[in-house]
Amino acid sequence: MSSVNKVILIGNLGKDPEVRHFEGGVTKVNFPLATSESFKDKSGNKAEHTEWHNIILWRGLAEIAEKYLRKGSQVFIEGKIKTRTWEDKEGNKRYSTEIVADNLILLGKPSGETSSQNISPSVSATETPTTPPTAGNTTDDLPF
Repeated sequence: MSSVNKVILIGNLGKDPEVRHFEGGVTKVNFPLATSESFKDKSGNKAEHTEWHNIILWRGLAEIAEKYLRKGSQVFIEGKIKTRTWEDKEGNKRYSTEIVADNLILLGKPSGETSSQNISPSVSATETPTTPPTAGNTTDDLPF
């Protein structure tokens, strides 16, 4: 029996993407993504809980993010959970859980665009676009 490691998130960037360029033209972007849920607390008052996720994008996805994403941008992220382990300077074992995205869809109006322009880039990790694609993903393959 095989296992599944898949995450789907819709949220807002907590800060501008951090971009790194490596030898061979490989680009990596990371940023914190906030997802929030509303609920009623024990007293019946509306409350909200925000969860923060560390998002990693590589290559074509990273190039799209570098060009179009800014703090506050709303995005759809699809990817896998990865946990890294390392030792800090004091020799303590540290862990970091990240979402390595293999699909990105920009939601809402891109920053700096006028309301008459409607760009909704969507790209998967297997693509390396030179220009942002239009929303081309279909929902035909979704199980619901």
